[in-house]
Amino acid sequence: MIVAAIDPGREKCGVAVVAENGDVLEQSVVATERLADEMAARVRRFSPERILLGNGTTSRAAETAIREALPEIPVEIVDEYRTTDDARRAYWKAHPPTGWRRFLPTGMQVPPVPVDDFVAVLLAQRYLTHRNA
Repeated sequence: MIVAAIDPGREKCGVAVVAENGDVLEQSVVATERLADEMAARVRRFSPERILLGNGTTSRAAETAIREALPEIPVEIVDEYRTTDDARRAYWKAHPPTGWRRFLPTGMQVPPVPVDDFVAVLLAQRYLTHRNA
């Protein structure tokens, strides 16, 4: 099973495509206004069985856009509780600080880029873990 996940936001959305074993096939941050087109491209490329949509900011608008653009793919709303904190930790694990920043605890640092894509990865991985439990 392959799933696509979206962390919706007002200006940008995190998007991820994740395989059943948890492997990340793709992750990125896209402009909200391009979300439907970006998701359609990922559906063509990866053929996910379902789209997971975080229940946070602007989730209703994102849900409407996705359901209109991709009516053939089931959309499931999933809980985003504490994903931003977990995404920051995942970011620092994937991109450890360098230079003098490596001496500061990562919990005291803010990633230099948005972590919405890491949130989308976490949404997908949590869904797949609970589904397979």
